[in-house]
Amino acid sequence: MELRPIGTVRSVRGEISEIEVLPELADGLYRIGENRKLLILFQFHRSEGFDLRVHPKGDAGNPLVGVFASRAPRRPNPIGATEVRLLKVEGAVLTVEGLDAFEGSPVLDIKPLVRRDLLVPDLHGKD
Repeated sequence: MELRPIGTVRSVRGEISEIEVLPELADGLYRIGENRKLLILFQFHRSEGFDLRVHPKGDAGNPLVGVFASRAPRRPNPIGATEVRLLKVEGAVLTVEGLDAFEGSPVLDIKPLVRRDLLVPDLHGKD
């Protein structure tokens, strides 16, 4: 499987970031402004290797969990996913809030966020 970036994270300023989509793919943003929430898939381009068990948030005070039960960046496939709020669209540039990615991170995909598609685990132990 080969993935190619569709854009790059630019201008990270605290909680606000810009995603610059490749010019040849910009038409794929048509009417994206109708979606207030987006799911951004990106590559953890600074991560090398992986561990199968990790301490959440890199804090040894947190109990170990499997890498697939965490949001750790060091993964077998270094792909991150973050829910963001779309603030503005200007041509091929999206301004978003809440993106958990570094400047220069390759963006792999952008999807409208539809809540019924998500399965959120019950973190309080109830079934």
